[in-house]
Amino acid sequence: MTSSVTRTNPEDLSNNKLQPSDRAFHDWYRFVLSYPPHLVRHYINKFDLDANATLLDPFCGTGTTIVEAKKNGITSVGIEAVPMSHFACSTKVQWQVDLGELHHWQQVVRQQAHERVQSLPHLSLKPEQTAILLKNSISPVPLHKCLALQEAIATSVPQPVKGVLSLALAYVAVYDASNLKFGPEVGLRRQKRADAPVLEQWYAKVDQMAADLERHQALAQISSECRHGDARVVRSLLPPNSIDAVITSPPYPNEKDYTRTTRLESVLLGFLNNKQDLRSFKQTLIRSNTRNVYKVDDDDQFLATQSRATALAQEIEERRLLLQKTSGFERLYHRVVSLYFGGMKHHLQELQPVLKPGAQLAYVVGDQASFFQIMVRTGELLEEIAAEVGYVVKGRDLFRTRLATATGAQLKEEVVLLAWPGPAQKRQYFTG
Repeated sequence: MTSSVTRTNPEDLSNNKLQPSDRAFHDWYRFVLSYPPHLVRHYINKFDLDANATLLDPFCGTGTTIVEAKKNGITSVGIEAVPMSHFACSTKVQWQVDLGELHHWQQVVRQQAHERVQSLPHLSLKPEQTAILLKNSISPVPLHKCLALQEAIATSVPQPVKGVLSLALAYVAVYDASNLKFGPEVGLRRQKRADAPVLEQWYAKVDQMAADLERHQALAQISSECRHGDARVVRSLLPPNSIDAVITSPPYPNEKDYTRTTRLESVLLGFLNNKQDLRSFKQTLIRSNTRNVYKVDDDDQFLATQSRATALAQEIEERRLLLQKTSGFERLYHRVVSLYFGGMKHHLQELQPVLKPGAQLAYVVGDQASFFQIMVRTGELLEEIAAEVGYVVKGRDLFRTRLATATGAQLKEEVVLLAWPGPAQKRQYFTG
């Protein structure tokens, strides 16, 4: 089933940058490929959500949807599999923080960290931690300062203050202290930072976070939480018949390893310590690239034999054979496509029991041409899959377009709009 595409209004939603007016909480820590808060606001308004509604983001990332929901007085819940992102999201919606206690521990931690920075030997990561980082992610002196802060925070700071101080460290480590740059791909800066005023920048970041908390105390009681889990097992994470709307953006099927963008802070804060930790949480993600595909994966079994997604996977494999491509990654391209769309179908089926009849859904997805330049029209395929399992397809809004690097083809980012009619109506929809 294919629907027409319209451009969203009234705001220019193609602008993916964080606007100054949206800065509070969102810029505490933000995934580089996050969609903008005003996109969430647009669909909150379009879906007529109010204080009686509960909004879900099952691919929560660093929390754009549920932070924006809280800022608009709407109950929300997120699901996120990446430990660092889950921590960031959870911290960004925990506004019941004693500001006096926060400033007290801010002072204590700075003093303890300063004393440790002045002493020898310099702190460093373990070899198994370094092995999962991009080489030269951070220079030795800034790393020593970051680890001194982490050590001071970890000793005795109570929650929820500890979360705020740790998230400030994660932000500063990446954006002020590291050698990383973000493209959309993560890489290294040409000019390495041999040193950085880590403690001073961390202190200023905590001040900014405290100011956000103080200005939004009237909304602190609005229920907002992020649950750690896999979006393909939603029914085990949420009560039945509890969700009025979904606004989300799952990973796109391409060759971007989304886990690479959070490695440094994940190691610094102790969420990743070795390759096994990395593998364990990769297995809880929708398969969207060849670096998180495993032999035991079976989400492709959810696809119908004659589906467009299955045909697309076959086309990619035929192109590989024609081009005589034999690398291990290239051999997995067709499997990624099958597992991705099978995983999304699995997710959409698992989601149904927690949705209220009439629930409205918005999925931000993007076309891709990463696999031998064969176009993957993600929005169209997601519509077909959603219709197969009983959702009503309401249309597709054009979010923005970009050019494929290799081919120059127009790649669309779209918002797929769905409605859940409810189990009885689903049966009637298919029989009548």
